[in-house]
Amino acid sequence: MTTVSGDHANPFSDSAVVEDSREFVAASTLPVGRNASLTLGTDSLIVLDEALARKEPWNCCGLLPSRSKTTRAVPFFNILWAELSDFELTIHHAHPISKNVVRVAFINYNVEKTDRALAATWTERLLDRAYGASQRRKRVKVLVNPFGGKGSAAKWYTRDIEPIFAAAKCEIDVERTQYNGHAVEIAERLDTSAWDVVACCSGDGVPHEVFNGLGKKQDAAQALADVAVVQLPCGSGNAMSLNLNGTDSPSLAALCVVKGLKTPLDLVSITQSDRRTLSFLSQSVGIIAESDLGTDNLRWMGSARFTVGFLVRLLGKTTYPCDIAIQLENGDKNSIKASYRRERDSTAPPPSSRRSDAQQQQQASLVEPDPSSTTPSSAPRSGLPPLRFGTINDPLPASWTMTPHPRLGNFYAGNMSYMAASTPIFPCALPADGCLDLVTLQGDIGRVAALRSFLSVESGRFMDSDLVTYAKIAAFRIIPRSAGRQGGRLGRLMERAGVVKRRGEGRKEEEGYISIDGERVPFEPFQAEVHRGLGTVLSRGGRVYEGDLVH
Repeated sequence: MTTVSGDHANPFSDSAVVEDSREFVAASTLPVGRNASLTLGTDSLIVLDEALARKEPWNCCGLLPSRSKTTRAVPFFNILWAELSDFELTIHHAHPISKNVVRVAFINYNVEKTDRALAATWTERLLDRAYGASQRRKRVKVLVNPFGGKGSAAKWYTRDIEPIFAAAKCEIDVERTQYNGHAVEIAERLDTSAWDVVACCSGDGVPHEVFNGLGKKQDAAQALADVAVVQLPCGSGNAMSLNLNGTDSPSLAALCVVKGLKTPLDLVSITQSDRRTLSFLSQSVGIIAESDLGTDNLRWMGSARFTVGFLVRLLGKTTYPCDIAIQLENGDKNSIKASYRRERDSTAPPPSSRRSDAQQQQQASLVEPDPSSTTPSSAPRSGLPPLRFGTINDPLPASWTMTPHPRLGNFYAGNMSYMAASTPIFPCALPADGCLDLVTLQGDIGRVAALRSFLSVESGRFMDSDLVTYAKIAAFRIIPRSAGRQGGRLGRLMERAGVVKRRGEGRKEEEGYISIDGERVPFEPFQAEVHRGLGTVLSRGGRVYEGDLVH
């Protein structure tokens, strides 16, 4: 029998393709010593080094010596930096030491003189694979809230965050906020040409202030487009990081910022009385707002106070009478899910490298104010886009209908999916679709049904409940009529127990709660309007939020 060896054994093989494949493998591998090499794999750097194998005293049976593996893989996402100095190659990477913590580690090898040119090319290819479309060596203005995380924010920054930024060769400037509203002032006077990112070591409150500070600039639209606002989770509320980074770990979030893709984010103008502010996260009236802001008497419970406050009001059938008008874009749950899936599964490039058309139009449409008007929509050179639907002080738009909701339990509008860990209230929220996701729930529904709805939040099935109204809206106006009213015997019992603040007949109704991005605002009518892609953040994927649960 005659045998044929080599590539010609297969009559269908293409020798040119085989040769190209060999050249590709050769270009991807860098020899770094007699018994070591570095290879650019599919999604990881592969380190092959016989020195990694270390003698172990005994194996599990205690009979024979054993050796550990001679290879290890470092995901490209974890590669922070690589540089060739003379003939030494140094690679900085984020090494996991637990499920939620990474620390900076180094890989060092000497390169032969004859391989230096190859090593320089290989190093650049490694950085290309490690960063992709993400910007290298970001210029980061860091704001540390020393009161965040029960006073631990500064410690977490020094221990968990700063080493990662330094290893990634980021340019860093650190400033501590001194008082409430300080971040607004810092952002307003920030030289936006000097920084790529404002990183907030805090909860969600400091990012809220930064967006509003940038919004006060004369060139607000441009400033909000140029500078990405990010959160390094160091507070009690870390929704921004959970949505954009998929974590509330400071070190993992720092890695995500280093590798983050510039992503347009919808911002929301809130007009209340004569004020206009920006919101990036949520607006709530009812059970969510009161459970968050109205449970100071339960602070001894720690973070559990929100859950307890929520369940008490839910089971007590608390209602929050108000009138609501909305600019509806899509009120069909199945259609909303289908639109979300199309965006999530799209193969088109994510919008991370471009500004939305809507923002460009908004920026181009900035006009000189009408001197005769005093409404926020025409405030002198605000730099923000004009308000299409006016302010809370203007007549209701002709296409809107004001509807009374005497038994409302919860009004919750969100711009992001997760409002806290394991609470994806708005699973179909998208970063820049020009809409808020609105959830409403009546306050007088049966207790068993209400509890079942509450327990379905973590799985992302909350919106599927027939008791929950879920819609995509572009704007709304809400007029609260009174603070929460306890319903039934259980509600009155909770009032007497002091779990819910007491309100009796003949007494003046206590002021209710309105939450904007987790911050309390006056209990009075307000109007909200979405500006598509007005803000900028950094995200891992550039298209949808982390923790997707839509099937």
